[in-house]
Amino acid sequence: MSDSTMAALHDELAGTYDENTFHATVADAVVDGLAAEPAPGLLLDVATGTGHAAFAALRLAPAAVLAVDISPGMLARAEAKAATLDPAGRITWRVGPAVPMPAEDGSADGVLCASSLHFLGAAALRDWLRVLRPGGVAGFSLPVASRFSPSRTFTMHVPADLTLPDSAEEAVAVATGAGFTDVVARRLDTDDDRPRSAFVVHARAPR
Repeated sequence: MSDSTMAALHDELAGTYDENTFHATVADAVVDGLAAEPAPGLLLDVATGTGHAAFAALRLAPAAVLAVDISPGMLARAEAKAATLDPAGRITWRVGPAVPMPAEDGSADGVLCASSLHFLGAAALRDWLRVLRPGGVAGFSLPVASRFSPSRTFTMHVPADLTLPDSAEEAVAVATGAGFTDVVARRLDTDDDRPRSAFVVHARAPR
């Protein structure tokens, strides 16, 4: 799928994206797993969407957050919320591909990616190792394979180089196989009228 096609598809979703509260739940879980870390310098939010993980990351008191998404419509929604949720302007919003991230090698203390890696593929994991400092942390989510049912339009374009997990052990293997260390994963489920599931993974770049 071309960048312009992917951007257009997500632009169409932007107006109702926040109605799916599971996105915010996943973003909170991705960020909360990094809460024990010291206050970071630069955090990168990969494929930020409407900014759930970027806003949640402000709880970690970072010096700066760079949030990137290919969809102008998604970022417009994020920036509209920023006046209230980020009055100090610590988040920089940038339209563009999330792989590669527009960051220097070894410049980031942390990388966040909520509800998006399955559309980016294994190349994203390799890029995170590039941008992270030695020992830097990554937090991301992956759908549970047996419960993943995207629309036909998206199914046709999900990258084939990333195997979705059905267990926490398989989710850990996604990160260790890419070269991360100290990997932990847990399953996150909701029990509302539309049950949803994801694995939340935290890992560290080699020191």
